[in-house]
Amino acid sequence: MDSQTEGVAAMNFAYPWALLLMLTLWWLLRRHRRRSSITVAAFEELPGGRAGRARFLWIPPFLLRAAMVLLILAMARPQAGETYEVEVREGIAIQLLVDISSSMSMHIDGPEGGTLSRMELTRETIERFIVGDGETLLGRPNDLIGLITFARYADTRSPLTFGHDALVQIVRSLRIQERPNEDGTAIGDAIALAAARLKKFEEMEQREVDFDTGAITSKVIILLTDGENNSGAHLPLEAAGLAKAWGCRIYAISVGDTVDALGVGDGRGSGGQESAGLSQSDRILETIARETGGIFRRVHDHASLEAVYSEIDRLERTEMGTHGLSRVADFFWLPLLVGSFCLALALILEATCLRVTP
Repeated sequence: MDSQTEGVAAMNFAYPWALLLMLTLWWLLRRHRRRSSITVAAFEELPGGRAGRARFLWIPPFLLRAAMVLLILAMARPQAGETYEVEVREGIAIQLLVDISSSMSMHIDGPEGGTLSRMELTRETIERFIVGDGETLLGRPNDLIGLITFARYADTRSPLTFGHDALVQIVRSLRIQERPNEDGTAIGDAIALAAARLKKFEEMEQREVDFDTGAITSKVIILLTDGENNSGAHLPLEAAGLAKAWGCRIYAISVGDTVDALGVGDGRGSGGQESAGLSQSDRILETIARETGGIFRRVHDHASLEAVYSEIDRLERTEMGTHGLSRVADFFWLPLLVGSFCLALALILEATCLRVTP
């Protein structure tokens, strides 16, 4: 991804030293300006008077001199170009995965001592993660973000997009899946769908984007769920294997009622006591995060959920730089073409109608 600021176009010469040949040409012309001829007072004294060819004899020498000047200009290689700066962003593509199963309707501690449903708290936190709140979350204005929800089935709610205003409206409209026949938790299908979307977008980028000026360099999946996988065609570890193979990093967030000291995994494969207090579903999420290079966190209220998204926000930042580039067009062909024409015309005139007999 990139944006550019163009400079002012300017004309210059690739080989300006060639222009010194003009001084040499001027000196030679002055030296050989005098030639053997008959001096007359006026053209009227010549046979045919002013109507004769004599009054056009200046044309071939003029064309020859013009041809020499133009050919020297062509040798100097005139160019018109502009310099501009390209702002290069090492962009991040983020797929947000949000559990909308019925268990997300349970209430947990919200801000300022109140309570909110897990879905309400998730909507609020994700919105601030996207646009920023000026405090703990800085926003993701330079990143492509997509949204996938899942219960029994995984659905793409928004493709990867820079249109974050529209994405925020979609996030605000998220609701719990209320149809009993569609309730469930298809974590594996959601991960597989997100990884496939990121892989497809990367392939499109490779065909269409010049990687010297910027491209997507990091693919991230942020998974938020409060249950264990019980639906779908893909197992979570199987889907995570696809994500790892396609270079996708997974940040897994497990939402629960409480978090004890032994229930926080760091996603770095530390094991031991930190993994000892995890449920089977959380162990799987921790493994997924660890194997793909992400982190796993358990949250139980507004403060802990905000802290996790703030941590991810710090870990995944868009890097920016500036490259100075120039665009140059050669125009040596123009004086070369005109100079060659002048030379050819002068030679033709001197050999035909303006031929001078010694």
